[in-house]
Amino acid sequence: MENYNQTSTAFILLGLSPPPKIGHFIFILINFVFLMALIGNISMILLIFLDIHLHTPMYFLLSQLSLIDLNYISTIVPKMVYDFLYGNKSISFTGCGIQSFFFLTLAGAEALLLTSMAYDRYVAICFPLHYPIRMRKRVCALMITGSWMIGSINSCAHTVYALRIPYCKSRAINHFFCDVPAMLTLACTDTWVYECTVFLSTTIFLVFPFICIACSYGRVLLAVYRMRSAEGRKKAYSTCSTHLTVVTFYYAPFAYTYLRPRSLRSPTEDKVLAVFYTILTPMLNPIIYSLRNKEVMGALTRVIQNIFSVKM
Repeated sequence: MENYNQTSTAFILLGLSPPPKIGHFIFILINFVFLMALIGNISMILLIFLDIHLHTPMYFLLSQLSLIDLNYISTIVPKMVYDFLYGNKSISFTGCGIQSFFFLTLAGAEALLLTSMAYDRYVAICFPLHYPIRMRKRVCALMITGSWMIGSINSCAHTVYALRIPYCKSRAINHFFCDVPAMLTLACTDTWVYECTVFLSTTIFLVFPFICIACSYGRVLLAVYRMRSAEGRKKAYSTCSTHLTVVTFYYAPFAYTYLRPRSLRSPTEDKVLAVFYTILTPMLNPIIYSLRNKEVMGALTRVIQNIFSVKM
């Protein structure tokens, strides 16, 4: 393993480090997932923009989720592909900071946006008469702007700290991207204070929002149970179960990774979990929302029909 002194300006990303026999298969699979994520999220954004029936707060927030996922996976995978193709796993000190900043910003923004989407469903089902007031365009814009701003502020604090601490061990990061906790294992100073801030940050961005989501959906399920219309109950259950599926896929591996103390963490396990929330989740979100949502499928049908009618 190559060693670097403290004045070195580059890190080495060790990557997933699969056995040689399955390395090419994993490379092809990751490229396929990346392509599917790009197609799915871009399609979702365009569909919501083009179909007037989807110009509602719920789908406005969903389009922002697709935008975040699109940038999220693009922050990680292109560098992985480049490293595999050219065998150059180095990343500059500045490049590592930029990647870490965007990753943390998008991760925090998505966690807060999922909470906003849960609030949207809560108001729509529990207070339908108040929905046009509580979820007007200005409120949606504030939710989205707040998610991005809070995510970027939190990210800036973590990234600045990671770039300012001295690194006097090997510069080889045992990960496939510049994950701050993985970087801190290379520090030559005690980082227990920062590890406490990571725990606090994770609690604020994951645990508290998840508790809020769980409480809101408890109220939602109670309201749905009291509905007289069977069709209304079916639609509400479908919408809520879709969102809960997305929340679980995103929050669970993230929280399990960052809430554990360093002594209980394994680099291999961290990388496997990171694949789930950085690569698989951005691909799965548009699939889950499209396949389990009749309004999205109906909008897709209308857009396709309009395209073919224009050509003819």
